[in-house]
Order: sequence, then C-alpha cells, then structure tokens
Amino acid sequence: MGAMKDFVKSLFLTELLKGMTVTGRYFFARKITVQYPEEKTPQGFRFRGLHALRRYPNGEERCISCKLCEAVCPAMAITIEGAAREDGSRRTTRYDIDLTKCIFCGFCEEACPVDAIVETRVFEYHGEKRGDLYYTKQMLLANGDRYEAQIAADRALDAKYR
Repeated sequence: MGAMKDFVKSLFLTELLKGMTVTGRYFFARKITVQYPEEKTPQGFRFRGLHALRRYPNGEERCISCKLCEAVCPAMAITIEGAAREDGSRRTTRYDIDLTKCIFCGFCEEACPVDAIVETRVFEYHGEKRGDLYYTKQMLLANGDRYEAQIAADRALDAKYR
C-alpha cells in the first residue's frame, strides 16, 4: 500500500507543489533587504567595532599601562609597553593592536580598570594591505578623540542597563 501511495504522490508532483507554495508565499511577502550603502541597519549600543583609546576631560590619556587587556586578549593582538613618569604614575609608551588578529571579543574593554580601551560602533573601515590594520597608540588616540561623543553616550546607556 505504501508503494502505491508513493507512486500517486510522484505522479501528481505533490512535493513540487508544496515547494512552489512556499516560494509563492515568500515571493509576495514584504521584502526586508537593506540597500547597504544608502540604508544603514540600526546598531545596538554594545556593538563591538573599531578600537579607540580614550582620554580624560583634561586631555590626558586614560591608559595606566596595567597590561590587563594584553593579558586577557585570547588572540594576543595587543602589545603594550609602559614607563613611569616623573610624578610616579605609569603611562604607555607603546600600545599596538593588530586588527588582523583581533576577534572583537570585548575582553580588553571589560578588563580595563580605567575604561581606556573601548570598541566603538564603527565597522566601516578597511585596510588595503596588512600593515593598514595595525593600529598604533597615536591612531587609537585619534579614534578616541574622533568618536568620544558617541563613546560617552554609549557608556551612559550601558550603565543604565547594567
């Protein structure tokens, strides 16, 4: 009896008709495709993109060269060298992130005790050769200066939801 049922199903092409009904349902449904360069999808305030080093309001860099972000980085993408200043505080002399190694996990951001390293919402960046994605301290500080308003707003929202 089962063989006869299979023969009738194959004769009337029921599987094909089921597939065509699914196709027809989606063909006439509202499209959700985003035309990327012209339209942007909304991002959450916890999106992890391009790295930035922040400064205090007086202009001094926040990083105290504790090297916690370097220690916690699973991809070993961060390199830090620090030195003591005349007043006894420590500051970085070298802070490099290799974005070709970075997995954008956010551990560096979570480990930082002074909120110096952050990941911004910027995802539209590229490098044409490998060295272009090797960010130095000056480049990271420039990113922080450029996106500080957005970073501060995201931090305020994050504190509200924690």
